[in-house]
Parts: sequence; C-alpha cells; structure tokens
Amino acid sequence: MITDEQKEKLRGWFAGRLPDDLFVELVEVTPDREEITVIGRIPEPRLAEGASDAEREAAVQARIQEFRERTREARMEVAREGEHLFRRKVSWGVACGTERALFTHVAAPVMTRLRQPERQVLDTLIAGGVARSRSDALAWCVRLVQRHTDDWLTELRESLEHVQRVRAQGPDREEVVDSSTGDGEDG
Repeated sequence: MITDEQKEKLRGWFAGRLPDDLFVELVEVTPDREEITVIGRIPEPRLAEGASDAEREAAVQARIQEFRERTREARMEVAREGEHLFRRKVSWGVACGTERALFTHVAAPVMTRLRQPERQVLDTLIAGGVARSRSDALAWCVRLVQRHTDDWLTELRESLEHVQRVRAQGPDREEVVDSSTGDGEDG
C-alpha cells in the first residue's frame, strides 16, 4: 500500500517536472505497485453556442487525439525520468470537459483461484455477451464493485494508511528479533 505522503511526493515531482504548458492543471497522480498514472486537464474546444451533443463529443475526441500526438515526445521524456526514478511505468491520461481518456497504460496480470460457483458467475457473463473471456469477466466484476463501493474502499484505504503509520512508529525490527532470541527464561 502506498502512503499519502508517498502519493504527495509523487504528485509534487510530476507537478515540478511537467512543462508548464502541458496541462491546464494536474488533475491526479495515481500510483500502484506497477504503474503511475498521470492525468491532466486540457482546454475544451471552443464551439459555437448551441452546438449539438454529437458535435461537442467529436470536438472533444479530436482535441484529445491532437493533444496526445502533439505532446508525445514531451510526455515520453518525463515518463523515462519517472520510470527510472520510481521504478514503475508511467501512463498518461487527460480530462477534457466531462470526458476522461487514458492513453496506453499497464494491464497487469493477476492470478487468482476461484471455486466453481465463482467460475459460474464469470461463465454466465461470457454466455450473456457481457465479457469475451473469464479474464474480461473478472475485470468487469472488479469495475462494478469499484463503482458501487467507492466510499467503503476509501475508508479501507485510510485504515490501511493508519496501520502503516502505527507500524512505522513501532520498535525497530532488530530490537524485536533481539528480544525474542533469549533462552526463554524470565529475568
């Protein structure tokens, strides 16, 4: 688990390292064990008053694609430095208006063992056309849980951070090992 302080340091590094004209604002920096995802806000396209939803959607998609192509070299340079420094892949995304788009990012394999009732859930999603494979179905389930349990997951993450802070304040590992190497007698 990554602490709030580590997240703040990562965000600070990216805020300081990114070219000033890359994003309107740095929206979020999200790390995990494999990847750091950097999302910045880009300006919305200017449209005529009364533009249709279809026109607005097409303009936003075109703006995102233009940004991605135009800034590729600058983003790759920052990513190379960040990957070397933090030993994780750096991925990019943007927010434009209400739209969010992630560019190439890590899809890390996760091994799991499932019993038959759990596999049947995945197989039902495949049979229903919701997913193409068990892997796809499992990812769909995770996204569904994530969407419906954000509050619970946030509280759990905060609790884990508290546990890490308490552990960090505890005795050094060497002292714990030394105190347990006695001959078992009180004294």
